[in-house]
Amino acid sequence: AIRRDDVRSSEAGLKYFVLGALSSGMLLYGASLLYGFTGTTSFAGIAEAAAAPGAATNIGLIAGLVFLLVGLAFKVSAVPFHMWTPDVYEGAPTPITAFFAAAPKLAAMALLVRVLYDGFGGMFVQWQKIVVFLAIASMLLGAFAAIGQTNIKRLMAYSSIGHVGFALVGLSAGSQEGVQSLLVYLAIYLVMTLGSFAVILAMRRDEGPVEDINELAGLAQTNLPMAFVLAMLLFSLAGVPPLAGFFAKFYVLAAAVKAELYGLAIIGVLASVVGAFYYLRIVKVMFFDEARPAFAPAAPYVHYVMMAAGLFVLFYAVYPAPLIDAAAAAAQSLRP
Repeated sequence: AIRRDDVRSSEAGLKYFVLGALSSGMLLYGASLLYGFTGTTSFAGIAEAAAAPGAATNIGLIAGLVFLLVGLAFKVSAVPFHMWTPDVYEGAPTPITAFFAAAPKLAAMALLVRVLYDGFGGMFVQWQKIVVFLAIASMLLGAFAAIGQTNIKRLMAYSSIGHVGFALVGLSAGSQEGVQSLLVYLAIYLVMTLGSFAVILAMRRDEGPVEDINELAGLAQTNLPMAFVLAMLLFSLAGVPPLAGFFAKFYVLAAAVKAELYGLAIIGVLASVVGAFYYLRIVKVMFFDEARPAFAPAAPYVHYVMMAAGLFVLFYAVYPAPLIDAAAAAAQSLRP
């Protein structure tokens, strides 16, 4: 909301403040319920209470868990707690939007994994149903709501909602393999998102930044390297092999299949197919539409981020071991 003369920024700031306060209140209320019914705030103490006989029928414990999940679902913008995301992404300055799309998502998802596995491993059956619902709703809304968008930052908002749904597929598997696939997914998503927003930052003419997707028309004729990098990132976001995004989706869907969540995996595949449409539409605009005036030269650091992200998604398949091994080590540190 720092741009006080901009109506969209003011609206975005107000929505985020009000809804953020609401979600924080729910999260704190859930934490207070958990403390009231377990007598502790430590993960070890909560895990002991959640594994005790009768925990699955303890209404207070379950209500506390639900309120806690509502607060965290807001932070990762999972449906139906996503309503702030499109407006905040569109209204905020692009560097701030890039931060929103990357850092809080990763931090909140890591917190979600710790809470559910370290604190509520004994109530897996109860929280799995909630996570499965959040995953399905997020994947479907992210796929269908983005189709009609004309603002690229708003489209990326719905794209991020869909990707949160895919990440939650790995979480819902309830296994170390599921957590490993979630962590790999988040790492790859981080790189793809930062690369995409670097391109959006470079969408600038002398009169200022532009955000309409049609402004990318004919980019391949005026700036082929930028068009190529954005196309690779979009193909990767869509899950086209052999790019990094394909492996990210493959890992989480494979974890769901191994956990016998066949319906969830099928919905994930179908949502990915629908989502590919709006990514491919941008590629079509860049390579086949009549060229618009060229963008102004971008700052060097923007090109470095674009180039690094493009190389990562292109060549991830060549040497994926470091990321997979790091994710496996992190997953093993959780309680089974």
